[in-house]
Amino acid sequence: MAGDLDNANPVVYQRAKDRDILPENEDENVVDEIDTREVFDLIRIINDPEHPLSLEELKVVEESRVQVSDRDNSVKIEFTPTIPHCSMATLIGLSIRVKLIRSLPARFKVDVSITPGTHASEEAVNKQLADKERVAAALENSHLLEVVNQCLATRR
Repeated sequence: MAGDLDNANPVVYQRAKDRDILPENEDENVVDEIDTREVFDLIRIINDPEHPLSLEELKVVEESRVQVSDRDNSVKIEFTPTIPHCSMATLIGLSIRVKLIRSLPARFKVDVSITPGTHASEEAVNKQLADKERVAAALENSHLLEVVNQCLATRR
């Protein structure tokens, strides 16, 4: 099996400390803006498609590469594949996009792309991830949707 992996021995990084939940965070009557850390918390736990690790543990996603404007209803994520020829880059980007679409209010425009200069097919992958019709068509493929859902499944 290890011979089939793009990156059989990835570097594993320390997870960030979980954010403390304050009473005002739990109060449904308090309107608070969606911020960078909240979005990062949504995507950092996504499972890597090849390894039993999260995208955060592989440093594929980092809080510093998350941009959120609650006022402008926009979220921009840059992710960094573990190797320049990662064949899973489109699947990882699709998983991030689906997680955010499912988790954020519909008013948000979600933009997911590869960190510039970190992947051999960066332009092609970014074009696929930015094309709403291609994303919708991909999610109609039951096998692909099953793989995405496995990436998004909570591991305990």
